[in-house]
Amino acid sequence: MKRNNVLILVLLIIQLFNNNVIAQTNAPFFKEIEIFKKMDQNNPPEKGAILFVGSSSFTNWKDVQNYFPDYSIINRGFGGSSLPDVIRYAPDIIYPYQPSQVVIYCGENDFAISQNTNADTVFNRFSKLFGMIRKNIPKAHILFISIKPSPSRAKYMPEMVRANELIRKYLKKRSRTGFVDVYNKMLLDDGSPMQDIFLNDKLHMNKKGYAIWQKAIYPYLRKKE
Repeated sequence: MKRNNVLILVLLIIQLFNNNVIAQTNAPFFKEIEIFKKMDQNNPPEKGAILFVGSSSFTNWKDVQNYFPDYSIINRGFGGSSLPDVIRYAPDIIYPYQPSQVVIYCGENDFAISQNTNADTVFNRFSKLFGMIRKNIPKAHILFISIKPSPSRAKYMPEMVRANELIRKYLKKRSRTGFVDVYNKMLLDDGSPMQDIFLNDKLHMNKKGYAIWQKAIYPYLRKKE
């Protein structure tokens, strides 16, 4: 190969590398994930802990450890995320911890981000994430928190209910799994969402909402083996 051709090839490789780096740094939630990595470097989490991962319902649960004092909790929720985001960053914020249990709350934002998203879309995304976790951390128990009935997203609720049911049935057929139904625990007797458990945006929860989640989740948490 002539020298000029070798030089051109090297320049192309460098350009491709630079383009890849730029694409990664421009990816959604890249900065948030880098913050998690920095935190892990400064204070490495305990192996075999329980990992909470997903969207803002976990991000805002900043004192989640206080709700479950008998367990070691790692919270890696990043607000605004959808299932494709959790899938993208699984190698960064799921696999490295080798958790004994992975608790997932995600899927609600998927509906709000795209009008074309339906229950089947969310289920297929979840099953992909499930397969990835099961392959890379085969002994981990996987727990899914049902999509909640946020008043501000009432128009999506029929599909959310269907997505919850698809995921529930899927997990029921698999070992080392669990499904926590918080959806129905957040409804009034007439089937409408409780209003006083949400913040003013009618999307994120206040302490009353998290108290409901605490009571629902506690029986499903697992001690590391």
